[in-house]
Amino acid sequence: MPSWAALGSPATAPLLTRERVSPLYFFSYSFIPLSSIAFPHIAIFCFTARRLEHFKRTVVLYPLCMLAVWLPSVYLGVVANVAKDVPAITAKLDARSTLTTAGSTLSADERDRLRDQASGDDVIVRLLEGYAPLWLASLLGASVMAAVMASDSQILALSTMFTEDVFAFYGGKRRFGASVQVQTGRIFVVVLTVVAYVIALGAPQSIFDVATQYAFAGYSALAPLLAAAVFWKGSTKWGALATTVWTAAAVLAVALIQAAVPAPPPGSAISLLSWGGVDVVTRAASGTTVLGVRPVVPMTIVSALLMVTVSLLTSKSRPSLATLARYFPGGQSL
Repeated sequence: MPSWAALGSPATAPLLTRERVSPLYFFSYSFIPLSSIAFPHIAIFCFTARRLEHFKRTVVLYPLCMLAVWLPSVYLGVVANVAKDVPAITAKLDARSTLTTAGSTLSADERDRLRDQASGDDVIVRLLEGYAPLWLASLLGASVMAAVMASDSQILALSTMFTEDVFAFYGGKRRFGASVQVQTGRIFVVVLTVVAYVIALGAPQSIFDVATQYAFAGYSALAPLLAAAVFWKGSTKWGALATTVWTAAAVLAVALIQAAVPAPPPGSAISLLSWGGVDVVTRAASGTTVLGVRPVVPMTIVSALLMVTVSLLTSKSRPSLATLARYFPGGQSL
C-alpha cells in the first residue's frame, strides 16, 4: 500500500495535501499539541518536581514521542484508502462515498449509521486483519490504542488529584482516615470510567474526533494556567479559577451544540451565529467552528487572557513569600 498509489488517484490525492483544508482551519491544529503538557499525568509530574531540570526533558520529549506514535497511525489511515482488497476497508470507503454524494438526501439516523461505518478509529485493526494473522492483529491493535490514548494514565491521575486536592484538602482524610481515601479514589475511577463509556456509546463521531474537540481542546485551554502556575510568580488562584471555569463552560457549550444540532452532510455547514454578515459559530460535518477555526483556538486565547487579567486584578491574592520561596529561588514576587 504505497503512498504514491493514493497520490495517483484524484479521489485520494487530497488526503496527502491540504488542498481541501482552509489555512485557518489547518492553523487550528497547531494549538492541539499544547494539550500534551496539560494531560493530568504530565501536569502532576510538573507540579511535583522540585526543580525545572526535573521535568524539562519530559516536556521536550513527550510531544516528540507522541509524534512518533501518531505519525505512523495517520499515515496508515491515509494509505488505507487504496487498500480495496480488504472488505472492511471497502465498506468504509463505500459509506464515505455515499455520505459525500447523497448525504443531503439521507435521514439523520442514516447519516449517523454511515458515519459509524466510515469511521477510521479501527482502520489500523482492519488493515492488520487483512494483512496479518489474527493474534498479531489483536496484539498490535490493543498496543496502538493504549499508546495513543493513554486513558488509564489520565483516569488514575485524575483520581489522585481528586483524592488529594478535594477529599484530603477539605478534611476527608483527617476525618475518615487513609483507608477511606483509597476507597474513594477507587470509586472515582470506576464512576469516571462508566460515565466516559456511556458518553462514548452515544457519540456518533469517531473517538479521535471526540478527543480532539473535547479532551485535547480542553487540555490546550488549560495550558496557560499550567504555565502561569509553574513559571509566573504573579499568578493567583482567582486567575486559575477563571481559566478553569471558562474552559469547562466552553467545552460544555461545544458539547451542547454538537448534541442539539445534527451534523450536516459533508461539504455543508449550518450557521448558528453570525455578526455583520460573518459566520461566527457554524456546525459542520467535522464539528463546530468559530470564525473558521476549531474551538480550541478561541478557548486557549481567552484562557490566557483570563489568567493574566484576573491575576493582575487580584494581585493582593498572590502567593505569600513563604510559598514562593518553596518554588522560586529568592522568593521575590514579580
